[in-house]
Amino acid sequence: MDQPGPTARPLRDRLTIPVLASGGILMAVMQTVVVPLLPDLPRLTGASAATVSWMVTATLLSGAVLTPVLGRAGDMYGKRRVLTASLVLMTAGSVLCALSSDIRVLIAARALQGAAASVVPLSISILRDELPPERRGSAVALMSSTVGIGAALGLPLAALVVQYADWHTMFWVTSALGALGVTAVWWAVKESPVREPGRFDVLGALGLAAGLVCLLLAVSEGGQWGWGSPRISGLFTTTVVVLALWWWQQLRAERPLVDLRLVTRPRVGLSHVAALLTGFAFYANSLVTAQLVQAPKATGYGLELSIVATGLCLLPGGVTMLLFSPVSARISAARGPRVTLALGAAVIACGYAVRIADSRDLWLIILGATVVATGTTLAYSALPTLILRAVPAGQTASANGVNVLMRTIGQAASSAAVAAVLVHHSSPVGGIPVPTLHGYLLAFAMAGAVALAACAAALSIPGDAPAADGARTGTGKALGARDEAMEEA
Repeated sequence: MDQPGPTARPLRDRLTIPVLASGGILMAVMQTVVVPLLPDLPRLTGASAATVSWMVTATLLSGAVLTPVLGRAGDMYGKRRVLTASLVLMTAGSVLCALSSDIRVLIAARALQGAAASVVPLSISILRDELPPERRGSAVALMSSTVGIGAALGLPLAALVVQYADWHTMFWVTSALGALGVTAVWWAVKESPVREPGRFDVLGALGLAAGLVCLLLAVSEGGQWGWGSPRISGLFTTTVVVLALWWWQQLRAERPLVDLRLVTRPRVGLSHVAALLTGFAFYANSLVTAQLVQAPKATGYGLELSIVATGLCLLPGGVTMLLFSPVSARISAARGPRVTLALGAAVIACGYAVRIADSRDLWLIILGATVVATGTTLAYSALPTLILRAVPAGQTASANGVNVLMRTIGQAASSAAVAAVLVHHSSPVGGIPVPTLHGYLLAFAMAGAVALAACAAALSIPGDAPAADGARTGTGKALGARDEAMEEA
């Protein structure tokens, strides 16, 4: 009997991938739209610049904490259910931002929006459960690329709204998009039947949350509070103690939040290391490009572009990420995701080489940024495929949640490191300290070196194995057992 073709599938099935991808793009847009507002928010809210910066920090912290927690909840209670809940929290945060100018409400609302960081790992897990193997690779690659696509779209969109309309309008627009996204997911996405039964590890979730908050708070605020200050030293010390106790507790828990025995396997652990390094290398591109092109012309290198023009400079990178996601899937299918990850990291390093060669001409700045975005697409598309091939089907959302967490930690570390380099290499222009071109070049060199380290980590990952799609049968099951036995040995 002939199998029904793609056109015979119900409309809902055909819309699953576009709906999930649009959710990922919307999540990235939500995280980005506040950036053009930051310089004006002290005047608009009556708060200090340090307080206003918490509108970014709160989202980072809540996203880092909630991503592995919601991933585990999705594996246990249903991925579509948890995905919908995270989108609802994101939309509620946007509505609160649209209704208020009180900085306390705005920070709390941005913390709610951090829940959306779990959208990508939950969606990838749904795609694994619902799609046949021949469609899974390209869908996962597209889903991974939505982070960069949304970030590239969010900045110019927000800049246009800020320039030509009241800033609350931006949050009303994102609220409407969020409500549409919730409705689309509920209608078009099936609830996955793959579950990991057991009791939720509340103690493990609290321990991980405490450790991550201390770590990311220290990394994010170290430049402002002083890296040698008692507060930062205390936070780092607390991080080590809390995470050590959490690790001990997870190894003894019957149903741990994070399966550390799985994490310590080379195929999984090295994928997480590569994710951290790639997140560091990728994030420097957006941070440095935006500052570089907006620098005053009096510096001798700055182009003094507007916020809208700055966003448009990053837009080609977002388009490239969309176009190259199927290319990444084809490379992974032919050579394996390990090779794709290594290639992506090498391309990122090449992009920074272009930035070091010339950061004065706009077309070369855009070219270098786009090359970095291309490499990021290859790397980010390969990471979840590596995880999917290395973990049981019942743990895909939590494992991908940890992988996204490692990217987040890498991005936070990148932000702190880039800020430290640029502050150290600044000179006064019109009485205001502005980073020198040498400082920017050092930041590019640092990010490029980290990208090469990510490439080395990728090449160290053991060779690809058949996907661990739940209950293996026949040869696949035997191969999976063999690989696991080899890794344990």
